[in-house]
Amino acid sequence: MLTIIGCGNLNRSDDGVGVLIAQRIQRALQDTPLLNVRVYDCGTGGMEVMFQARGSTALIIIDASSTGSEPGAIYQVPGEVLEQLPTQGYSLHDFRWDHAIAAGRKIFGEDFPSEVTVYLIEAENLGLGLELSPSVAKAAEQVYAELMLKLQA
Repeated sequence: MLTIIGCGNLNRSDDGVGVLIAQRIQRALQDTPLLNVRVYDCGTGGMEVMFQARGSTALIIIDASSTGSEPGAIYQVPGEVLEQLPTQGYSLHDFRWDHAIAAGRKIFGEDFPSEVTVYLIEAENLGLGLELSPSVAKAAEQVYAELMLKLQA
């Protein structure tokens, strides 16, 4: 079972890119469902990421990043590189998807995906707004196309 999760905040411009890609994949799969694929929009809820990933063999997370790199840059990173347990405990307010990967492995053991891939798209604008910047919209198209090819393989 493959689980794809889009993360982000749709009200903060480019931060919504992961959610928008996940929603687009959901729409595409309405016409041709794949029994071994689940797709979720988890917004900013790290705890939801952990629970939705449970029971999968593979997990793909899509989110925006803000590292100072070129806007629209796409990074495909193994989950184990990014996973980390929260330092302040398991507060829902501060529990992010990187915490969800580490905590999910610890809590669910073999019932948590062993293969985790994270797609990060460098944001240009994280201010209030509903539209993606052109560079991030272009990157979103690339990630969507790549994921759809993986699903069709």
